[in-house]
Amino acid sequence: MFKTPASLLLSGLITLPLQATELPLMHGMEIGDELSLPTQLEHWLISEKYDGVRAYWDGQRLMTRSGYPINIPDALTRNWPRQHLEGELWIGYGQFSRLAGLIQQHQAPEQDWQAVQFMLFDLPQWPGTFAQRSDQLAALVKEASAPNLQVIKQHQGLNTDRMEVLLRDVVDRGGEGLMLHRSQALYQLQRSSDIRKLKPYQDADAQVVAHLPGKGKYSGMMGSLLVQLEDGSRFKIGTGFTDAERASPPPEGSTITFRYSGLTTHGKPRFARFLRVRPD
Repeated sequence: MFKTPASLLLSGLITLPLQATELPLMHGMEIGDELSLPTQLEHWLISEKYDGVRAYWDGQRLMTRSGYPINIPDALTRNWPRQHLEGELWIGYGQFSRLAGLIQQHQAPEQDWQAVQFMLFDLPQWPGTFAQRSDQLAALVKEASAPNLQVIKQHQGLNTDRMEVLLRDVVDRGGEGLMLHRSQALYQLQRSSDIRKLKPYQDADAQVVAHLPGKGKYSGMMGSLLVQLEDGSRFKIGTGFTDAERASPPPEGSTITFRYSGLTTHGKPRFARFLRVRPD
């Protein structure tokens, strides 16, 4: 739980402690059993959901959503706006592991960062609606002339059929899905249905509780992980791992991301499959 006033952190009047804490950001909700598509899509801006690492620029520092510093070389942020920016660090489709490894390094060479783009989707401190913040964000990035800053394209006026075509195009080229932002929504420091994620699958994070031994060809390796969700419920994940990951599994206490297809009648993720370790 965040222990300092969110408004003070976002205004820069206080700094993060050495023990990083989750940043107070606006989070979306997944479209699924409990949340439907908006009935009036003309009031929503729709964009691609990039498979990157969510990051926050406070005008001076780049951080993960958990508040840990990202050691990007100063030369690559020299022309960035001195305002708060929010987006996804991204290299390309299928390059998440490469990006995660780079972020986890204390001091990676500048040339290793050259391929990384900061794909921006919001301007958290700017007053106004999402549509107004998007316009101001585009103006800031144009003025900055920083090649590693890109504003994520927002599509407006799509109907359901055109949105489904866009979703297929995104998924076919290796993307995760779509983000739907209510155009008149203000920035809220909480999870909100004003942002909705549309994906062909669902994903979530869980903490590794224990390694369970494998059998047969996985004898002597990890067979599955016992993981725990934020609500305290526990379940096993036994698929999605490479042999190398079974030989050296995610450590206990680390946070992983998994994919699943809905929930069982007992409220557990159905067909849960390991995706990756969260880099922060």
